[in-house]
Amino acid sequence: MVKKIILLGLGVALLATASFATGNKNNQVSITVDNLSEEQKDTLLFIYQEEKVARDVYIVLGEYYPNQNVYQNIQVSEQEHMDSAQELCETYGVDISNVDESEVGVFVVPVLQEVYDTLLAQGYQSELSGLMVGEYAELKDIVDLEEAEEGMPSDVIGVYEELKEDAYKHLAAFRKAIDAYNK
Repeated sequence: MVKKIILLGLGVALLATASFATGNKNNQVSITVDNLSEEQKDTLLFIYQEEKVARDVYIVLGEYYPNQNVYQNIQVSEQEHMDSAQELCETYGVDISNVDESEVGVFVVPVLQEVYDTLLAQGYQSELSGLMVGEYAELKDIVDLEEAEEGMPSDVIGVYEELKEDAYKHLAAFRKAIDAYNK
């Protein structure tokens, strides 16, 4: 029951992320490797920042719950995800000059600032809530990556597929930690 309440609360706060990341799919723009629509560039920035949300949440919750190694293990992978997403932004001319990766908890996409704040507030409620935040973040990441792939060039899709594969592994790690906590 608690899990459903937490997921519902997070779901309300995060509903906007899918609409921001995907926009209007009925107006797909024909693209080449050198030309992405502004909407697609916004999606690249969104995914880059969403990976930072996960990394930053795991950094903070890892410090708050030091006995849960899952955060430390996965935050390293999330940094690699950010690096991959950053490369895509650079390749396609997305301005990321105002992004400071060293500032934990600071985001240029306003809705992701809200997501971060909400996830952290939920995660601070209890150790179990923190693990469930990780589970939710990975589920949301998978959905957003799937939607973000639509209409993108093959190199972007390839990177997003790799990120999704890792997100499934992270999801399994959080679920394992939740199961261990509940025993």
